Amino acid sequence: MRDAETLRVQAESIGVALEPSQVARLLRFEDLLLERAIPLGAVAKSDAGRFRDRHTLDCLRAAPVVEGAQVAADLGSGAGLPGVVVAIALPLVRVLLIERRPKRAAFLEWTVEELGLSNTTVIVGRVEDVTDRVDVGLARAFAPLEEAWRRAEAMLRPGGRLVYFAGAGPSTPPAPSGSTIQRILRTPVLESSGALVIMTRQ
Repeated sequence: MRDAETLRVQAESIGVALEPSQVARLLRFEDLLLERAIPLGAVAKSDAGRFRDRHTLDCLRAAPVVEGAQVAADLGSGAGLPGVVVAIALPLVRVLLIERRPKRAAFLEWTVEELGLSNTTVIVGRVEDVTDRVDVGLARAFAPLEEAWRRAEAMLRPGGRLVYFAGAGPSTPPAPSGSTIQRILRTPVLESSGALVIMTRQ
């Protein structure tokens, strides 16, 4: 119970208000990452003692950017970071978890069922083969910025945005060809996290 309150307060500090049921799902997801994702190789073993800052909260900070969208896609979802976290935080948003590796996709399907995420769909395949159109794409540990934009652009509806998790560092990346950077968001309370780069078509 103590850990639940800690997570609620931590989420609030980055602008995300969570209900008790959402906190419980996030805590359970952390357990699933430890129990299943590490042995699968979808999360580094060295992250075992630092899931909260490195993964849960880092992914959660994208929720305010995605809020209000109808459909969001986690590109190359892997262990469901950030897609599962965003889906828990934003139950009114339909979230697509796109993962081409069958074993990781199977973990995602099991996770979605285990957590009861009715707003979440796992798509097994490559991002460029997906025909769904989305309001927001999420790219975290997916590809370098230029490639991430190139692969995400075709999925985006008019006015759609890509939220790119940049590496830690003060520099502002140049906008990929055909895009314009709308905003760059930094989260000072998460010192190890890089900026969120939010871009759209020119």
